[in-house]
Amino acid sequence: MRSSLRFLIGAAALAGLAAPAAAQQHFDTVGVGDTSIFAPLHLSPGPNAFRLGSGAPGPLYWQNRADYVLTATLDTTTRVLTGTERLTYTNNSPTALPYIWVQVEQDAFRKGSLNSYVYGPNTRFGARGFQGGDVIDRVEQVMPGRKSVPLATRVSETVMRINLAEPLRPGQKVVLDIAWHFPIPEHGADRMGYDGSLFEFGQWYPAVCVYDDVQGWNIEPYLGQGEFYREYGDFSLAVTVPSGYIVAATGTLQNPREVLTPAEIGRLARAAKSDTTVHIVTQAELASGAARPRKGGTQVWRFEAKNVRDVAWATSPEYLWDASSWHGVLAQAYYRPSAVNPWSDAADQARMSILEYSTRWFQYPYPQITVAEGPISGMEYPMLAMEARSRDVYGLYNVITHEIGHNWFPMIVGSNERMHFWQDEGFNTFINTFSEARRYPEQGTEAQRELEERQQVEGVMKAGYDTPIDVGPDRINPFLLGVNQYVKTSMALHLLRHEVLGDSAFDDGFREYIHRWAYKHPTPADFFRTMEDAGGRRLDWFWREFFETNDQFDQTIDTVTTKQVGDTEQVVVAYGNLARGVLPIVARFTFSDGTTQDVDYPAESWYMNSVRFVRQYAFVGKQLVKIQLDPDNRLIDVNRTNNIWLAPQ
Repeated sequence: MRSSLRFLIGAAALAGLAAPAAAQQHFDTVGVGDTSIFAPLHLSPGPNAFRLGSGAPGPLYWQNRADYVLTATLDTTTRVLTGTERLTYTNNSPTALPYIWVQVEQDAFRKGSLNSYVYGPNTRFGARGFQGGDVIDRVEQVMPGRKSVPLATRVSETVMRINLAEPLRPGQKVVLDIAWHFPIPEHGADRMGYDGSLFEFGQWYPAVCVYDDVQGWNIEPYLGQGEFYREYGDFSLAVTVPSGYIVAATGTLQNPREVLTPAEIGRLARAAKSDTTVHIVTQAELASGAARPRKGGTQVWRFEAKNVRDVAWATSPEYLWDASSWHGVLAQAYYRPSAVNPWSDAADQARMSILEYSTRWFQYPYPQITVAEGPISGMEYPMLAMEARSRDVYGLYNVITHEIGHNWFPMIVGSNERMHFWQDEGFNTFINTFSEARRYPEQGTEAQRELEERQQVEGVMKAGYDTPIDVGPDRINPFLLGVNQYVKTSMALHLLRHEVLGDSAFDDGFREYIHRWAYKHPTPADFFRTMEDAGGRRLDWFWREFFETNDQFDQTIDTVTTKQVGDTEQVVVAYGNLARGVLPIVARFTFSDGTTQDVDYPAESWYMNSVRFVRQYAFVGKQLVKIQLDPDNRLIDVNRTNNIWLAPQ
């Protein structure tokens, strides 16, 4: 999801925030009395047969599977969605499961829900005065050769326990039939809702919770700010809507001859081979009614998606439809005529996003990508991204490339967003900087965008509202969510790439992480270990200072002594570190003749003494006049006034 926080929070806004939340305890310092920033970290979970010390999945790694056949019927008059679901759940774990948990996330909008206590009614993640919730009409277990058996259920906040007819043993499958309905909220925590005749649906069906080797059942409630954690599987979706409606969804359309005109089918075929935008549904056809093959009644749109962790959809009778392609991937945009400017560029923006992330990090594995305009400000699902109108092409691309980037994190690399929001939002923000700079360099090069991120984080640190990165999303003040989970994570990764590991080593590690954990469930420890294993460097100190704690950074020129011996100036510099966080030392020496000399030292230079680092220099035929730390603002520093030494006059 796109954070609403793009620029540095002002001091006035910061003054009203609550105290920062504490870090989640995923790290322990090893060694009695060793409180150094460089102390080894004990990462949890520890190395075992499921997850190796290298950060790779172990020989006994397992994860369960969930396959769905979903139907949805939209009543646009009463604004009620009615659905049925056949869930085939496969237990690949080593233990029998007497019950399963599923997410009933519309219950976040019930009266007295936890969501209503955490987020105000008129906030982004609140219900905005709406009271609804899932109504479960039927839960049955399909018994081979026998009549289906009704199952007992119990709802706890936004998860529902289903007691199985008998324990599901390792390697076995269970098939459940579920029927439900709910009134559609106008603003469903910015994940679903409606605007006139346009409807968008995310978090809309009972989805099985993840059962994993780390926590067992992941039953964290859906509060709004934290998103989701799902199993992978195949989806079949049938959506019944009024016949004038156009549907955009996760997956590939299965019945085009029933819902599209021959002209639209032909244009889609052209778009599938075109690197320029083809108009599938035009404004003229929409206005005349020629865009729809039939009038009156309802129509069923059918989609299928393979090896995804979720499915979402949007529908409107006003949708224009554009498409182009890249390497066989169809890039589509659905938008209303009122959003033509800037949405006429959206299909090409989607195409470029797929190109960028595929060529730089990991090949996009799905047959299509869709961006849909509507009331949702920015939200991601497999093969489908929802965005609002935006003021210009720059703002639109900022959201489109972000939401599409989520197809890598967490749709391909399936981390737990409810627990570790940064592991998808922060990683995605990081890869977005490359995409945004590539598309619109006039709005900021990659380096300029990285500098902006560092300045934002520095500002929050100076104001005293910085938090550790690894804090659960629903425990962070919404005003700090963007700068903490999105920007700070991205900034830390850029620092790690440019200033610690080097671009090549970082890219090796980051790509290895994606390849190792594609379609799996990595923890933060798996990422940290993989980056060290593939990058070739121990980084306990780095993970600690950014992810576990909210250490600040303040390097200084402590003392400088000079002595002239013949034509050589001998210089002793004591670099100081006034805060707990450590970073590389980047210094520039300027001489009386105007020449300069840069010196860089790794962060591990502080290993023996984290507050003082002394070096000697000899400059032949040179007269030193100035030393400046971090002259190009490559690092984080909360007090740059002590970064300069000037020679006495």
